[in-house]
Amino acid sequence: MEHLKKEISHCTKCGLSQSRNKVIFGEGNQSAKIFLIGEAPGRDEDIQGRPFVGKSGKLLDKILEACGFSRKEHVFISNIIKCRPPGNRIPSEHEARTCMPYLFRQIDLVNPEILVLLGSTALKYIFGQDKKITRIHGTWLNWNNRLAMPVYHPAALLRNPSLKRDTWEDYKRIVRKYRELINSQHFSPHV
Repeated sequence: MEHLKKEISHCTKCGLSQSRNKVIFGEGNQSAKIFLIGEAPGRDEDIQGRPFVGKSGKLLDKILEACGFSRKEHVFISNIIKCRPPGNRIPSEHEARTCMPYLFRQIDLVNPEILVLLGSTALKYIFGQDKKITRIHGTWLNWNNRLAMPVYHPAALLRNPSLKRDTWEDYKRIVRKYRELINSQHFSPHV
């Protein structure tokens, strides 16, 4: 994992390497059974060098806590791309396709049983452009012999709080699947 982190930190394969402050490798338990995949680093992430540390990250941490999960023990978090797109725009297809082999190597190294796709960009780049988060969030999908569930991105919940109820139902499914596959004694104060 350290070799991959070093390789990514020196990457210049796309133009984002010219405007980034920091490469956001990802963080969490490197043997986590849950791997969260976001879209791209934002301004706060680019400054701090960590994934999901802004407002969306704070909300994600609250959701994880309600599920009984923590970044250090239960999950590893990364993104489709590792550098911030200017103005927090959606990554281009070229940027995503250039960077995704790094993500796939991270997934192979962590070897999770569950992937959580945070938002439409993660869903589209993992499963194809025709997939719509509004139609299949909360549905278990199979990706390379791993279970994957698309959920709304925390930023979407901040923009549209009415999505929170559906998102909480999706995360309850994740907790139940975690208990079924990994730890039947997993405690969540709310599930």
